[in-house]
Amino acid sequence: MELREGDEIRGAARVMTRERMRWYVDALPTVEANDGRVHFSVPTIHDDDEYARGQGLPGIISDGMISTNWILDLMIRSFGPAVLEDPGALTTKFIAPVYEDVPLTCVLRVTAVHALPEDRRRLALDVWAEDGAGKKVTVGTAAVTLGRA
Repeated sequence: MELREGDEIRGAARVMTRERMRWYVDALPTVEANDGRVHFSVPTIHDDDEYARGQGLPGIISDGMISTNWILDLMIRSFGPAVLEDPGALTTKFIAPVYEDVPLTCVLRVTAVHALPEDRRRLALDVWAEDGAGKKVTVGTAAVTLGRA
């Protein structure tokens, strides 16, 4: 794939469901326990409507790392395992809450292409996840070094 500055790669929309939010919340205590059973987290803004409303939200919101994981997934689907190799990079910032049943689309935009020795190139990317109205909810930057074009 020959990408140039300004080119975009858009992923398919995914809906942020209550189940997806719950899986993420329960993953850490389950992994920490490592006993073959699912362990549940204490109530948080990510899994308990009453608790979220007590914090001034209308209901539960997604953990921002879910959208970051979806951005990383799009990078891996687009560029393969090179994304995980040195010197790869991904940083994100969560700028708006994501509520239940909101569709998110992840986008990668090439901001620069740097030629490297041995027919390699390094792509600099702006990355984001946007809701169904096109509002960015997670933003960031990334870089990936690719082999022969």
